[in-house]
Amino acid sequence: MDASENSDLSQEELFEHHKFIASKGQEPLRVDKFLMNFIENATRNKIQQAAKQGNIWVNELVVKQNYKVKAGDEVKVMFEHPPYEFLLTPENIPLDIVYEDDTLLVVNKPAGMVVHPGHGNYSGTLINALVHHFDNLPNNSSERPGLVHRIDKDTSGLLVIAKTEKAMTHLAKQFFDKSSEREYLALVWGNVAEDKGTVEGHIARNPKNRLQMVVFPEADQGKEAVTHYKVIERLGYITLVSCKLETGRTHQIRVHMKYIGHTLFNDERYGGDKILKGTTFTKYKQFVENAFKILPRQALHAKTLGFEHPETGEFMRFDSEVPEDMANCIEKWRNYAKHSEQ
Repeated sequence: MDASENSDLSQEELFEHHKFIASKGQEPLRVDKFLMNFIENATRNKIQQAAKQGNIWVNELVVKQNYKVKAGDEVKVMFEHPPYEFLLTPENIPLDIVYEDDTLLVVNKPAGMVVHPGHGNYSGTLINALVHHFDNLPNNSSERPGLVHRIDKDTSGLLVIAKTEKAMTHLAKQFFDKSSEREYLALVWGNVAEDKGTVEGHIARNPKNRLQMVVFPEADQGKEAVTHYKVIERLGYITLVSCKLETGRTHQIRVHMKYIGHTLFNDERYGGDKILKGTTFTKYKQFVENAFKILPRQALHAKTLGFEHPETGEFMRFDSEVPEDMANCIEKWRNYAKHSEQ
């Protein structure tokens, strides 16, 4: 089917897979290149095929792949089948359930597990597991069963899941009102100067790399974001910190810590998988490479989660162990710091 035939289909017969609004700072850029920056794991060929089939729309009009996206443009990718993330297949994946009652459950998500299906990750997610183990979970505003909040694929730690409509509404409101408690442990590059502090800065997508978020200090773009941090242990060229979230923006801790000059250890997306602090000795380089192998992901764990129970009104707080990969990496740096002092 060529583009002209396909464009005769009403939009109601097509399913929206992705929608993006080009930021104020967007320089004119071909729509295929723009979407390559935007969509994780997308191939240029796939995007060009979508353009040929008339499935790329800008401001409600079908465009060709050489259309130049400008600031403020609304770009959609449409297909004739529903997005894979809405075709939820129950999968018998074991869950580490920390707490459960008739209203909600708290799970400890391992690093490497994606929370919900999306482009390039249609199976093996937390939601695939949840719909296998539980019937009739309520949908959130994005039509995702049970999900009140989320954490990144390579972040480990605690998540609360709603089992009833009332719980979903009540818990979502607590996250929105900033009355829930979320504390993360992070290993960051460098010796954090202050024992404690607060990072404030609006967060939005990076116009130059759509897979990253970035701080806009002028607050002219993005959403308000506030992170409170406290030094737990100084380990020479890296620091173990606790981060408490006041808001819950995408990649918030990763972006805020980078913004103040302390990128998360081994955070590939934000440049923490390179040696950012330390000596030029070959021995040190080898030490860091070994530490990266022990912890092959960003050093971030959602350790503590607190919220008011939707039915009883009781404030509940859950704590989780630091996973083995992160604990081993911390111990390795602890030993290194001790030997460096001697």
